[in-house]
Amino acid sequence: MSGFRKSTAKYMYLAGCGMRRSSSIVSPDTRPVLYSYFYSSCSWRVRIALGLKKIPYELRPTSLVTTEANDSINCYTNEYRELNPMQQVPALQIDGQTLCDSVAIMHYLDETRPLHPLLPQDPHKRAKVREIVEIICSGIQPLQNRLVLSHLGKEKSREWAQHWISRGFRGLEQVLSLSSGKYCVGDEISMADCCLVPQVFNARRYKVTLDPYPTILQLDQNLATNETIRASHPHNQPDCPPKLANK
Repeated sequence: MSGFRKSTAKYMYLAGCGMRRSSSIVSPDTRPVLYSYFYSSCSWRVRIALGLKKIPYELRPTSLVTTEANDSINCYTNEYRELNPMQQVPALQIDGQTLCDSVAIMHYLDETRPLHPLLPQDPHKRAKVREIVEIICSGIQPLQNRLVLSHLGKEKSREWAQHWISRGFRGLEQVLSLSSGKYCVGDEISMADCCLVPQVFNARRYKVTLDPYPTILQLDQNLATNETIRASHPHNQPDCPPKLANK
């Protein structure tokens, strides 16, 4: 049985209210559908962005692990490949089309949904947000994602992840020490913050020593109090294993 047909659990995200079973508050014909894996930092970026913009959406858990036996769609099925040729998450069905890259999705949401802009109006600040997004999404996360680590084996994968995250954080710390206020760029949550929070989570997951990065730690602490970010946390997702849920 295919992953698409197997999965019957559908969830509705109401910004600031966490996960709920699908409701009729928003028409199923117009509600965006997010294919997301709880541990995916790329999916988390989009969950944060959707929440900040208060866009109700249907979440369809999509597993990146072939051995998982749950109600998740499996990204390695032929049907999911038709949706996302890269067989990765996230994928967002919105406005009659499908978008399959977290940064492209965030830009699209910002260009079509004006509530809570993810990019500042000031050109310099806007460029700085984009710089931070690229540092994380192009210079750090791809080097420690599960597809790369799966080729290294368990013994080498943590050391590899620690090395590349630490290397990236050294530069990111310097950038953020000059750009940050309460958040990554000034005092408004931006696309940069949508990317920073999941990356710090990954750093902790791989046991990276974070003491050398006080600015990153302070920003993560500031962002951790935001209700939308808390609701979007991996441990609050419907496909999170019970042993991790709500921790």
